Amino acid sequence: MPAIKLIQSLKEQQINYRLISHAPAFTAPEVAQSAHIKGDQLAKAVILDADNRLIMVVVPASCQLDLEALKRQVHAMALKLCPVARFSEMFPACELGALPPFGNLYGMDTWLANCFDRVAQITFCAGTHSELIQLDYVDYLRLVQPKIISEGYVRLGMTPPRMREHTGIRL
Repeated sequence: MPAIKLIQSLKEQQINYRLISHAPAFTAPEVAQSAHIKGDQLAKAVILDADNRLIMVVVPASCQLDLEALKRQVHAMALKLCPVARFSEMFPACELGALPPFGNLYGMDTWLANCFDRVAQITFCAGTHSELIQLDYVDYLRLVQPKIISEGYVRLGMTPPRMREHTGIRL
């Protein structure tokens, strides 16, 4: 069952959405494959500790975070992945690892990768490992009002720019 808080918000705002069921999957790339959605079009939400405050960063399933570059984007001195124990109670109706990208519903700022501006619709976990929600990108922007980031994420399999500098890797 999708996150109740999210569905209520969508209905209150009269937002058209589509619920997509898929075989259970636990990583963003697996979810994209199971639901037959391109990884660039599937949003994944990551909870980070930015100077001791929780923030949500939303990037494509086909990407990973570059925390050093992301620090500048979110204006943080210290940035790290947040331990699940610190935020799991904030999302009581959601399975861990299947958080919908609506930090605003849970009292935290949401930062969104600018590459989503190329899609007409955004698709994301509905709070379970077997359901997704798809809605118009403009509706998502209106509901969440995320802050847009232009760096701090790289495609899976690519070496983040800072790491290349430190290791001498050339691409």
